[in-house]
Amino acid sequence: MRLDGVGRRYGVRGPWVLREVRLDVPAGALLRIEGTNGSGKSTLLRLLAGIDRPTTGRITGRPRSAYVPERFPAALPFTAAGYLTHLGRVHGLRGPEAARRATEWLARFGAAGHARTPLAELSKGTSQKVAVAQALLAAPGLLVLDEAWTGLDQGAREVLDRAVAERVADGGTVVFVDHDPQRLAGAADARYRVADGRLLPHEESGPTAAAAAAPGPRVVIEAEAAPGTPLPGAPGHPADGAPRLPGGPEVVPRPDGTTRLTVPAAHSDALLRALLTARPPWHIRSVTGEGSEAGAGTGTDTGAGAGPEGGSGEGAPASGAASSTAPASTTAPVAPSAPASASAAGPVSAPAPDEAPLP
Repeated sequence: MRLDGVGRRYGVRGPWVLREVRLDVPAGALLRIEGTNGSGKSTLLRLLAGIDRPTTGRITGRPRSAYVPERFPAALPFTAAGYLTHLGRVHGLRGPEAARRATEWLARFGAAGHARTPLAELSKGTSQKVAVAQALLAAPGLLVLDEAWTGLDQGAREVLDRAVAERVADGGTVVFVDHDPQRLAGAADARYRVADGRLLPHEESGPTAAAAAAPGPRVVIEAEAAPGTPLPGAPGHPADGAPRLPGGPEVVPRPDGTTRLTVPAAHSDALLRALLTARPPWHIRSVTGEGSEAGAGTGTDTGAGAGPEGGSGEGAPASGAASSTAPASTTAPVAPSAPASASAAGPVSAPAPDEAPLP
């Protein structure tokens, strides 16, 4: 996906919120957007998701996208499960599959008990869980999160951290804004700042620069591959331009031919998945908490080729968001009859051309 000279202002004579934005958005990447309140961060995210159109410039190559807005329109005539099932069908899922995934995501976020509760009666935190779940239903190629962690309890925040890691590990792209500077620290492939209507690269971007600041527990994975096999996404890997490993792990080759990878715990499942689904797959010898004795962790000695979804890999990571065969579209949490507009919630589907003539 590419933004080329994109600008946005509201009204013919309105001030420019964004101008001359040029950005390449690669597949399988995690991008963080920063900036002060009112700097244009949310406008940029809406443009990326296809909820808004550029005033000038072009946006090309957008994959099927999903968007979590800063404010969720909770007063809609649905129950939580009914709303998610409906949005799943908008994404292109069949009814039974949409209902199944709705149930799974509500359970994953600890909101299964509110499946039949009308949206208008949900607490702010539970409404936010529904808002996030609708974006994850169909495993979008581009996931755009605008302060999506706000209002979630700690458990749900950790679930969302893992879901983000899974999307990236599966080749999706995630672009996010969050007020917490430690959010997904050490995992972002690039960081950008919006200032004075311009998008600027952050001076310290990428997993290596931020790894030392990553909070919380860390997991150590010891893995082994066939001689000469590079790490997925590492320099020299045959897939040119492959993304970095999920979570930006610290990678240390060992004399016995194994490789030691240390990663924040929230990204350990996604990292295991990337290693196990590599071609050829890696053999996972042990998974331990940092500082624990070797072999005392979970999922030790999984065996080469034991994929996370094949049912034969003991200790394989939990599978990520279910895959989708949905057609290309952009969805946001709004009522099904809502017209395409630049409202806070956004339209059900993206506006049709992604370009506007230069003035």
